Amino acid sequence: MAYNVFQYFSVAVAETEYIMIDIKFLRENPEVVKQNIRNKFQDSKLPLVDEVIELDKKSREFKQEADSLRAEKNKIAKSIGALMAQGKKDEAEAEKKKVAEFSERLAELEKLEPEYAEKIKTIMMTIPNIIDPSVPIGKDDSENVEIERFGEPVVPDFEIPYHTDIMERFDGIDLDSARRVAGNGFYYLMGDIARLHSSVIAYARDFMIGRGFRYCVPPFMIRADVVTGVMSFAEMDAMMYKIEGEDLYLIGTSEHSMIGKFIDQMIPEKTLPQTLTSYSPCFRKEKGAHGIEERGVYRIHQFEKQEMIVVCKPEESPMWFDKLWQNTVDLFRSLDIPVRTLECCSGDLADLKVKSLDVEAWSPRQKKYFEVGSCSNLGDAQARRLRMRVQGENGEKYLPHTLNNTVVAPPRMLIAFLENNLQADGSVLIPKALQPYMGGQTKLVPTK
Repeated sequence: MAYNVFQYFSVAVAETEYIMIDIKFLRENPEVVKQNIRNKFQDSKLPLVDEVIELDKKSREFKQEADSLRAEKNKIAKSIGALMAQGKKDEAEAEKKKVAEFSERLAELEKLEPEYAEKIKTIMMTIPNIIDPSVPIGKDDSENVEIERFGEPVVPDFEIPYHTDIMERFDGIDLDSARRVAGNGFYYLMGDIARLHSSVIAYARDFMIGRGFRYCVPPFMIRADVVTGVMSFAEMDAMMYKIEGEDLYLIGTSEHSMIGKFIDQMIPEKTLPQTLTSYSPCFRKEKGAHGIEERGVYRIHQFEKQEMIVVCKPEESPMWFDKLWQNTVDLFRSLDIPVRTLECCSGDLADLKVKSLDVEAWSPRQKKYFEVGSCSNLGDAQARRLRMRVQGENGEKYLPHTLNNTVVAPPRMLIAFLENNLQADGSVLIPKALQPYMGGQTKLVPTK
């Protein structure tokens, strides 16, 4: 699954911060940017390309005029002294009037420069990143493309109950109390099910450490400049909980604070790649979702997750993309869960993403696969917006690429785990890899 990330791009430091693509690239390749917008089925954004080009042109003209005026002012200021020394008072006064006129115009330009810069930034924040040429073109997730299956999906000859019904047999979930305490979209996990949840997280942590990733527990809240650096406005509105009265948001995934760790940093090239795996709770509004189920834990407001991120040289990001999703596949297979990978089509990619692949687990009850993780390459978009730079060994400065992938998110993992390891007598087998984390238990026996 190798691919050519950003075949159009150099990796020079961008002219403008907080954007997804280099404005110099947009200026020189407007049709490429427009075709990319069409490929993502966001035609309403097409006029923004011409608009930002015109604003950028005027902004550069203002800057050029201001620079010329400053140079002329300095030149005249020097001549005034000489004229006064020569007794040419009238000529000196005429020059002073010119300086005053220049100063007045400069004041106007100095007001226009930040105004136009803000307009350009606002538009550039909404123009989507250039997707990789290998991404299939499609309107939404219904047009994602299956790549490969791992493990044999099995439908047993006995009925598989709904996942919360399985948990309730172990007295392992209390949704009624959670609703009274916090509302829909929350849960209490209890007993063996709660222990299973924690065991999966601990196993995923050690699994990733074994793959050479450095373990991290990050902040669970981040500032607004980090939020806007790691995600699009649309994602931010749909996902993030804002802390009232504070410049803080609850994280929707630890990827946000993990990548945010490098904000405003000059990273020595010799320290790349940075490979980190993190544990965190995650909080999501799930705005625009198909509703929060009262009984299920598939789509919820709060969950825990093990994540992985990579910060690397641009030429290495295709290799890391393949390594990241393979880690998730290997972890699920070590727990006897069949999975498949799907290439996300253009219309299913968030605006910052260059390329993305979903990992889906087999559901014997539904007789289909469902999403349990997502692997993404964001190219240099996050690095540009967070003002991350790499100091090359030859002195060159450039933007790194960032990638992220879900190791495991236990609520969805629990659904897959329980369904695929459920036995006809109602017990649940514990795979060998997880047994040390479950106190040596080889199976869970229902209490009801």
